[in-house]
Amino acid sequence: MTKSGNVFDLGDLRKLIDELGEAGPQARGSLLEGSAGTGDAPAAGGHACDCPDCGSDMLSFPPVELAGDAELAGAVLSVPLVADALRLAAWTGTRPVAPGGLLLDGDAQAALRELGLAGPARLHLLWVVAVNTGLLGITGTGAGPGTLTGLSGLTGTALLEFWDGVVMDVLDRADEGQEGGLTGSVVMDDHLAEVLATIYSVADGLAPATLAKGVLQSHEVACEAGPAEMRHLAAVLPDELAGALDLLTYCGLVEAAPHGRVRLTPLGVWAVRQDLLREGHDAPTTDEVDVFADLGASELVEAATSGAAAPSAVAVWLERRSPDAAARELIAVAVAGPAGARGTVAGILEELGPEAETAVREALDEPMMWRYAASWLHIRDLPAPCLSGEDNIWITVDTLAALTCLPQSIGTIAELGALEPGDDLVRVVEEMAAVEHPDTLSVLEMLGTHHPEPAVAKAARKAAMKARSSQP
Repeated sequence: MTKSGNVFDLGDLRKLIDELGEAGPQARGSLLEGSAGTGDAPAAGGHACDCPDCGSDMLSFPPVELAGDAELAGAVLSVPLVADALRLAAWTGTRPVAPGGLLLDGDAQAALRELGLAGPARLHLLWVVAVNTGLLGITGTGAGPGTLTGLSGLTGTALLEFWDGVVMDVLDRADEGQEGGLTGSVVMDDHLAEVLATIYSVADGLAPATLAKGVLQSHEVACEAGPAEMRHLAAVLPDELAGALDLLTYCGLVEAAPHGRVRLTPLGVWAVRQDLLREGHDAPTTDEVDVFADLGASELVEAATSGAAAPSAVAVWLERRSPDAAARELIAVAVAGPAGARGTVAGILEELGPEAETAVREALDEPMMWRYAASWLHIRDLPAPCLSGEDNIWITVDTLAALTCLPQSIGTIAELGALEPGDDLVRVVEEMAAVEHPDTLSVLEMLGTHHPEPAVAKAARKAAMKARSSQP
């Protein structure tokens, strides 16, 4: 199972969940990956075990329903980790600290004994949380009361900001370079953020066996682990995962769910969503996507093309309609619209299965859509006309023409750089001049002006001259 950023590849996760019969309908068909219209799969990612850094592909998560701010803020004080951090700050009062700002060994032993803490690792986590959130302050003379003398007088918003800081401290302890780690397991520390994001993606929770299998697959692929390492990891991981889940329960992030599963607490849902948003992922609330669910197809396509509707909103829109009805509405918009609409519709149609075959097959009669329809059918091993080399060039022109509809400046969009230079691309650009597409000339002019490879830009300018001269 591959990774993108700090989370599992949700496409692989969905297959795994289906294999084990873990999830209800909310986890199936709701994990729309990437941006609508791109079709890009998340790249294999790296971990803290010297693997290559993973990509920054955006993932879309199912919408969640958040508890109210007042309820969430009230729950912060009942989190065991928070309660113990408050007790540690009160116990510490004012006292000297060792180099590095930690308690002296004697004081650390006394804190463990008098506060009844689980061990040095737990004490270290509490100390980090207390200092970083302002419950304790470290100066040249030692530890003392911090800027935050207590939590009882904080507003709901301030309590949630405090809670967000606590969770960031917890996750930071699992990051590479943090002495001692968080869970005591290098592998679990390495995969902790993705485990939380994976639980987040299934509201009813997941069985530990599913999570363990996901970690094993992710570690094997991304870290290129050998058979001996994987056999050892398969033997020890269940216990290491159980220990990590116990710690996450202590931290107020997960809780037991029916049928032996684990799920995020309401505070956990709020905190993990904050982390996903910081990572640039699409993690909406139900209220945010519901406003798109009842839009007409043309309004949805316009919103998706402009970036106003995230992929998760598109997924909800599709779930409210039958595949056949959704495909018909979308195709009608694509037939009447510009290249940008066709590109967006083509991307959305990729989320539909063979149930939409009838509607897509009818699009074979539409001059501006039949190539997309044929490709859609081919991908699903359904009978369809074959696409010629010229048809593929037409789709390339249409795809590039769709870029002009995106909100980014055409001079800086990354898609142009993604067209790799070389003889093949120069040949494709030269062949564009002969393609009967309404946007051929504008696409060639765009490439001639903005493509970073001189050979490609030159070929585009020559092809544009040829296309211009052939026009009536």
